[in-house]
Amino acid sequence: MVGSMNSGMVERFFAGFDQQAGFEHGVRRLHATQMLATVFDPSSTNIFAPKGTPAQSILGLSVLVLGICAGIFLVVAGLLLYTIIRYRSRPGDENHEPAQIYGSNQVELSWTVIPILIIVALFLASARVIFVTQKIPKPATALDVVVIGHQFWWEYRYPKLGIVTANELHVPVSEPTHPTPTYLTMSSADTDHSFWVPRLAGKTDLIPNKVNTMWIDPEQAGLYLGQCAQYCGVQHAKMLIRVYADTPEQFSAWVAAQQHVALQVPSAAAGREVFLHNACVNCHTVSGTEAKGIFGPDLSHVASRATIASGSVPNTPENLRAFINNPSDIKPGVLMPAMHLNDHDLDAVTQYLSTLR
Repeated sequence: MVGSMNSGMVERFFAGFDQQAGFEHGVRRLHATQMLATVFDPSSTNIFAPKGTPAQSILGLSVLVLGICAGIFLVVAGLLLYTIIRYRSRPGDENHEPAQIYGSNQVELSWTVIPILIIVALFLASARVIFVTQKIPKPATALDVVVIGHQFWWEYRYPKLGIVTANELHVPVSEPTHPTPTYLTMSSADTDHSFWVPRLAGKTDLIPNKVNTMWIDPEQAGLYLGQCAQYCGVQHAKMLIRVYADTPEQFSAWVAAQQHVALQVPSAAAGREVFLHNACVNCHTVSGTEAKGIFGPDLSHVASRATIASGSVPNTPENLRAFINNPSDIKPGVLMPAMHLNDHDLDAVTQYLSTLR
């Protein structure tokens, strides 16, 4: 049924196109439209639309590097084009030996010194951005967040607020009149990861037994997307990052909701019992219950998140049920095992988790 519906939609969309050529043209137009929509989407990963101080510094450096590289390309391509045209083969050249040149000190010195100067300039420009970003003093109003990378999800701890959550990072907008940057203290629980939200800051590696720090100061409220930028295993590509920059009022409301003990709805009591009497409690925490696992994401307020499986799919009852039933169907290679619950228990657990706001 789904296949027939999709076929009908495709046929209607491409109605009027000439057979294969028209179809391919329509596909190209659709892909181009989707690509443009992604580039100009406020929540996209476009490095040319920075919304934070570190990202703006990186943009300036990127433009400098691209400008120098473009200049090098134009010079080299221009010289190559000139040589091809100026010294092309002409009638009568078959019996003439080209002039033999045995080196030029000026040319050799030029192509040695100029690249060295370019490399030194790029090194100094990069070092300046790094040192200036790291040198900025931490204000007293800064928010502290501990970031722990796991295969294949993110753990966020707010030590001063007593909050533990996963995969969706909430931070306040940093206003020029009242700067409230967020300082991230980062490490890994297993292998190397890399935290990268292009519109807010550069990449920072998360390494086992080592602590790295970075800071972000989103200047505009909204959703900022990122990605683990270091290959960390089978599901590296689906270890996504979602940073919500909230207004002060939104952030205060989110903090208040997260600080509450997990909601226990009487109508979901059956699902709560199934959850507590299965292996779920070995890996997950739900505040106010006996579930104190630390190997998987904290589920105390899982229903308040927009996505599950580290941003892989929207957080809907259907996706939640499918993920509980067999996580590998949604995220192949994920470390969470299939629970093999019967339909009754699966529905009950899904209902219970859907109430944890």
